[in-house]
Amino acid sequence: MSSKGKILVVDDDRLVLATLTHGLSAAGYAVVDADNGDDAILEARTRRPDLALLDIRMEGKSGFDVAAYLREHGSVPFMFLSAFSDAATVAQVRALGALDHLIKPVDMRQILPAVEAAFKRIRGGVEPVAEVGAPRPRDPLSDPVAIAVGVVMHRHSLPRAVALERLRRLATHHGRALEAECEQLLAAVELLSAPAAP
Repeated sequence: MSSKGKILVVDDDRLVLATLTHGLSAAGYAVVDADNGDDAILEARTRRPDLALLDIRMEGKSGFDVAAYLREHGSVPFMFLSAFSDAATVAQVRALGALDHLIKPVDMRQILPAVEAAFKRIRGGVEPVAEVGAPRPRDPLSDPVAIAVGVVMHRHSLPRAVALERLRRLATHHGRALEAECEQLLAAVELLSAPAAP
């Protein structure tokens, strides 16, 4: 039976790891798991995953260490799943070129759409695997997350990191991926700002 793709899942919390492995397997993905950074790098070398889902803070090598290895040596795209969303963490996530940054607690209704979106980006050529994290020109109007963060910052007088966290919580509450939540918000804003019909 063919799978929808191979995912390396890394988390030092065995319950979280089991939940993710079960949920992703049930959704049709082949899952390789590891509960520490060293094993994650070994699995990435031998099993060649299509995508990695990484916890950030672990004993020994962190998720950031694993991500740096995947980017430099394996050209494996990655996402983070973490309880942390402070400004320093978000900055590091961006600097490493992650496809997404999901916030714990684990909710498969949030994770599965985000994983599916990541595979679409990888396979659709939107984000070539060899260039993950590399700077590239992009249309500023094509990034709904950045625009939605700006809208929330302006409307509620919030700093960027707080606005992003508010959007993440809304996405989790609605069971949507962050990008889908931001697109919903922008659609509503555009509807409200459209001129009334004569």
